[in-house]
Amino acid sequence: MIKAKSSPRTRRARPSRAVPAWGEAFLRELAASSNVSAAARKAGVSTAAAYDARRASPDFNRKWQQALCEGYDHLELELLQRLREGEIRRAPGAKKGVRVFDNATALRLLAAHRQSAMRQRAIRDQEDTEAILQSIDAKLERMRQRRLAALDQGPGLGGKPAMRDAGHGA
Repeated sequence: MIKAKSSPRTRRARPSRAVPAWGEAFLRELAASSNVSAAARKAGVSTAAAYDARRASPDFNRKWQQALCEGYDHLELELLQRLREGEIRRAPGAKKGVRVFDNATALRLLAAHRQSAMRQRAIRDQEDTEAILQSIDAKLERMRQRRLAALDQGPGLGGKPAMRDAGHGA
């Protein structure tokens, strides 16, 4: 009887929190262009390496999404500028340019990135809300601690008279 070999268990690598050395250049170009291939070329890596790094690093993935959101904002501003001003193009043999309003490509790019940008904005807004709530909670806790410390000192030691027995405290 032939015994089948069992394949050795492979351990999954723990996700890296670090951004790759080339990551900052990649993210800058991604924010400027909204184009992964252009960002990879600028950073000197393959698109496959960029996607692998994104899968391996939650921090890099988060920054990637932020860069895409920033790129989407830039694209939106450029589209608005084109809608208002148009582009001047010269026809072959013409001495003067003609204002052209060709926005089909820009609209397709906006549509392609709209969902990821909206998701990233929601995450950013939620982080802002969480930070505000944490700040308020921390301030309330400091106020509570000061109040308890004053009550513990007693009326003659700089503390205010205790109101716990008057039905105002715990």
